[in-house]
This record gives sequence, structure tokens and C-alpha cells, in this order.
Amino acid sequence: MDMNIQKFKAFIKTVEHGSFTRAAEALSYSQSGISRMINDLEKEWNVSLLERGRAGVRLTSDGLKLLPHAKRLCEEYEKLQIQVDELNGLQSGLIRIGTFSSVATHWLPNIIKEFQKDYPNIDYELLLGDYTEIESWILQGRVDCGFLRLPTHPDLETIFLEQDKLLAILPEHHSMAQWEHVPVEALCNEPFMLLEKGAKAEISEIFERYGLSPKVHFTTWDDYAVMSMVESGLGISILPQLILKRVPYHIVAKELDIPAYRDIGLALRDKKTASLAVKRFMEYLRYR
Repeated sequence: MDMNIQKFKAFIKTVEHGSFTRAAEALSYSQSGISRMINDLEKEWNVSLLERGRAGVRLTSDGLKLLPHAKRLCEEYEKLQIQVDELNGLQSGLIRIGTFSSVATHWLPNIIKEFQKDYPNIDYELLLGDYTEIESWILQGRVDCGFLRLPTHPDLETIFLEQDKLLAILPEHHSMAQWEHVPVEALCNEPFMLLEKGAKAEISEIFERYGLSPKVHFTTWDDYAVMSMVESGLGISILPQLILKRVPYHIVAKELDIPAYRDIGLALRDKKTASLAVKRFMEYLRYR
């Protein structure tokens, strides 16, 4: 039954994405594996499901008639799996979570600790990335859920968790370390350590909002590398307040003259079809 469901999923995803290659990426299979599963279905059913061409694939008339039934079977199978999980009382399972470093460091240990008290046999897979990567992993099904900055992709369902203040980060003996608030404009006068990777994040947006350009000397997605650079006097930065808990570096965090925040939430493709383990996990987010 599991193998047939995988074949149905291969058929559905190939139609949705218009190619074997993109369907393979979405399902974490090889292109040849996807093609072989659809060929198997065509032989078993004695029909042609897809027309293959240089521009990709498209449904045949037979494929068009059979696609809704394949989708319903997959949906019913997911419901069956959820019911089986409930009957087994979450005796085992795997939760795959996409996260960024501050959440992985300061929230997840507490959440998982409390969750494990009630469900000790659940395993976890944590994938560390930036917002764009985590968003992609959720959409592709690589992770079950992920922590993200909100708002995110419109196809995802989200749960707002917390508003995280963004703070200016300075060496201990910096002249601005004595100021009550640090003007955003003043941060453009010295070398700047930018916390960013790939797509623009919330820190770049602060400067763009006020038409400012910082003197970026160092760019990374590693919060601790930024703190180390600032401690060494190589520049200044802006970091989220969450990552600044229990830091071992000799740095000073000061509020900006114009407060800035990031909204953190948990995102997943569909709350209704999420596994029981993921649904139960979401109930423990309050322990962060």
C-alpha cells in the first residue's frame, strides 16, 4: 500500500510541477525514480497518464480523469496514518524541524525537554538554515514545520509566537555604549557586520526604510561570528534580542532610536494534515 501511495504522489507532483525533475526535488527522489513509478502506474492501469515533451509533461485525457481519484486516495491515506498514530499513542515517530540559530539555541531545548516528558520515544531532525531555506524546506516537504520570520509564503499556515526586538551591538568600550539609544544613522559611520545570507533579512530592511547605506565589511548568517567580530573591535552590528541571551562575548546591546522588530512564528503546509506528533509538538511551544 505504501508503495502504491508513493506512485500516486509521484503522479500528482509531476502534474503539479510540470516536470519529472521538479517532482523529484519536491519528493526527495531521483528523476529516474519518479519516471519509473509513473511508468509502473501506466503499465498496471494499461493507460497513458502523461504526454512527455521537451517543454515538460502534461496530462493525457485518461490522466485527467484519474488524477482526482489519485488525490483523494492520498488524502484518505494521510487521514488513515493520523488515525493509526492516535491509536498507537505516539509510541514512536519523527518530527523534522527547520530552524535558525537563535531559536535552536534558546527555544527548542526547553520545548523538546517538556515534550519528551510526555512523549519520550519521538525522534527529531533539526535543519539549520536562513529564512529562505526554511521556507523552501517546508514547501517541499523536507521538514514538517519550521520557525520563520513573519510574514512568509502565502501557501503556508503560520502561528505567531513572539516579537523579537533588534538591538545595536557595540564593543564594550565603544563611545556609543554609554548612549541610551543608538541612532540608526550613526551605525553607518563605522564598519558594519551584517547578519544576512542570500535574500535580504530584517537588518538590511531597517537601513533601506530610512534610505541609509551601512559600510558592510563582513556578511554572515552566523550570529556568534558577528558577536566575536564586534568584540574584537572590527565593527558594529544589529542583532535580534533572542540570540543575545547568555552570550559569552564582551559586547554591549543598546536599543535603536527608532525601535525595530522581527515577528517570529512557526509555519507548516497544512495544520489539518500534519502528523499527530507535529500537532502535539505545537501544543508545547508555550514552553519556549
